[in-house]
Amino acid sequence: MIRELDCKAGLVLNPATPLHVLDHVMGKLDLILVMSVNPGFGGQAFIPEALTKLATLRRRIDAHVARGGQSIWLEVDGGVKVGNIRVIAEAGADTFVAGSAIFGARNEDGGFRSVIGAMRRELAAATAAGRAA
Repeated sequence: MIRELDCKAGLVLNPATPLHVLDHVMGKLDLILVMSVNPGFGGQAFIPEALTKLATLRRRIDAHVARGGQSIWLEVDGGVKVGNIRVIAEAGADTFVAGSAIFGARNEDGGFRSVIGAMRRELAAATAAGRAA
């Protein structure tokens, strides 16, 4: 029904949600969002175990696509910042939500444009490292 309305279907996984919940729905999804903090408020620290979940999901998505399934975006939300966006991308995420890192940027430090630019440079480095591997 979602796709009949020209919308995309997604599923959010909280930090404690096991990956087996995807076993019977991968073919119906366009996006999987991994929460890398417990939902509730901004400014929380990234939960490092989310990297393992992202890497496992990337392998599952790639295998799904290799079997003829649709492509699925792998998004991450929570604690994403300049200092960790590269390892998050290297773990397999291709879509990023960064709230506090951007909106909390101070103008005297270049503001949100500076943060977004630094994030883009980190993502470019991750992409270049992936091509070299």
